[in-house]
Amino acid sequence: MPVRRSQNWLPGIFNDFFGNEWMEKATATSPAINIMETEKGYEVEVAAPGMTKEDFNIHIDDDNQLVVSMEKKQEHKENNKHGRYLRREFTYTQFQQNMILPDNIDKDKIAAKVEHGVLTIDIPKKEILPETKGTKKIEVK
Repeated sequence: MPVRRSQNWLPGIFNDFFGNEWMEKATATSPAINIMETEKGYEVEVAAPGMTKEDFNIHIDDDNQLVVSMEKKQEHKENNKHGRYLRREFTYTQFQQNMILPDNIDKDKIAAKVEHGVLTIDIPKKEILPETKGTKKIEVK
């Protein structure tokens, strides 16, 4: 006799906790994002399994926000010789994330790469030269 299993493996109490207003649920199309600050800059990592560099669009908008969007156009062919999918959750379709950039970054040196299923965006900080101390003569005209 076959055993019927629920597709929902979390008990109901966990669903109630994670589904309340205290913690927003991430959608199935939202990849995980890591943001790290170092002395020299910021590093943004976006989980992007199966994505290529052609699937991304990264730019800075007029409001000084880093806009990261990705779209994977994939045709779903149901003519599989080995069987048919009963459940299919393996694709990202479209995603966009806006991140407000701090004022201390060098916009001209931002770089991005995709490697091993992770999009990495390097955002270097501006070099701030220390002011030289001393007196400065101001000419009176």
